[in-house]
Amino acid sequence: MLESFITSFKLKNTYRVNSVIYSIKQLPIIRKILPESLYKNKFLKIIGNIISIIMELCSIFLGKFLYIFFCIIAMLPAFKLNNANVFIHLFLFLTIIGGIMNTYMFNPTKDKYYAMIIMNMDAKNYTLSNYIYAMIKTFIGFMPFTIIFGLLSKVPLWLCLIMPIFVVMVKISFSAYVLKEYKKTKIVKNENALSKLTWLLIGALLLCAYGLPYIGITINQIIFTICFIISIITGLLSLKVINSFDKYKQVYNGLLTNENVYAVENAQSTEKIKENVSKQIELDKNFTSNKHGFAYFHELFVKRHSKILTKAVKKQALVIIGIFIILIILSLKNKTIATGINALLLVYLPYFVFVMYILNRGTTVTQAMFMNCDHSMLTYRIYRTPKVILGLFKERLKTLILINLLPAFLIGTGLSLLLYITGGTAETLNYIILFISIISMSIFFSVHYLVMYYLLQPYNANTEMKSATYSLVQGITYFVCYFFIGEKLPTFYFGLSTIIFSLLYCVVALILVYKKAPKTFKLRP
Repeated sequence: MLESFITSFKLKNTYRVNSVIYSIKQLPIIRKILPESLYKNKFLKIIGNIISIIMELCSIFLGKFLYIFFCIIAMLPAFKLNNANVFIHLFLFLTIIGGIMNTYMFNPTKDKYYAMIIMNMDAKNYTLSNYIYAMIKTFIGFMPFTIIFGLLSKVPLWLCLIMPIFVVMVKISFSAYVLKEYKKTKIVKNENALSKLTWLLIGALLLCAYGLPYIGITINQIIFTICFIISIITGLLSLKVINSFDKYKQVYNGLLTNENVYAVENAQSTEKIKENVSKQIELDKNFTSNKHGFAYFHELFVKRHSKILTKAVKKQALVIIGIFIILIILSLKNKTIATGINALLLVYLPYFVFVMYILNRGTTVTQAMFMNCDHSMLTYRIYRTPKVILGLFKERLKTLILINLLPAFLIGTGLSLLLYITGGTAETLNYIILFISIISMSIFFSVHYLVMYYLLQPYNANTEMKSATYSLVQGITYFVCYFFIGEKLPTFYFGLSTIIFSLLYCVVALILVYKKAPKTFKLRP
């Protein structure tokens, strides 16, 4: 078993190092300097191994830190209850959800595919050795943060120490349960494709996790201890089930299919995207426009692609309205909830940077523009002239801003209304700042995505993504927005800063487009 683990670990590390080197070679300017024999370079291999070690340490600790901090610690101020009880309550329910969603054993990853399918390694030895390693990582990764954050929340030390054991035992118990179910049904569970019933169960557990404390109900230390003892019993019995199971080869032959292992790549493949987009195009001959030139051309495009452009936004609008109705009702019926929401609204505006980033349709819209318009039109010289590029850019920017304004308007209005209902604020400008800052965020992301598309046009004639710079900017945008989650800043000052920044960014970005787009907006080789 140890030999299988060492071999599999070397394989995983080699794959990771080569991926790091490949990513380095895709960076602009650097890729022209580095030779094709890059993968043989010992120095870069050392750097790749160092980065691989850092990635492994991050997989052990960083995810656990973010999980406990954002899912538990950041939520404590929302509940006017004993912090220790709320911490224990949330940890218990979230651990059960984690056991259902992520056992590790039934996650169809590439390293498992390469080891057991391509290299034909012994499935049982590979699974058990790597599963033991995964559980050890889980235990080690959780221990420092359950102690640190637990003690800060006034949870007894002995409880903080048993929490990581509880996580491991819950995961082992669910893994054994799935293996038993496989023996009965011969159906392989894929953690990346959970059933509707499983999602309903997860939704119910989430409601218990975050809903019960709102009405003053939490799991106390005694109940958690009982659950821990039960998990120890089921976990130890489950170890026997996992060790005695003899059909790992059959399980992974069913789980590690090309469709499962490369699910994300397949879903994001050019052909799949083109197929999905083409299904939503409306070829109605009655579509007309009163505009002229490329404004006419753009309006017809918008009408024919209205499903792609607006369908998701309409769904977002319905969900947003539903959420605010629920929050308003809860605020009117419960003064404690109203006070908590009011306090959050006055300091948690930074959180909505990430929300607006997620809701913005910039990526989907620009992708549709290229797939169904630009990839053909850019082959014509007239389409690449400055006058046409800039004229069409104006029309597209108006459309993208209007598309994204619907959810932004609802969120801005909802937050201002919620602030008023939950007790208001002494500073009247907070209502205006709250609304305008959300609108500004929406406009910022609309401009940002379209400017990125025009300045870093990432596709070639075959609609394949060929720009590492574009992907890098996307990644930086994500991490900057993610950074704002959990930040507490006064709504007035942060909102005002957001408005000013968005305005300045839009001006600078538009100037860059007007100067650079005629040169950069072209098909990639």
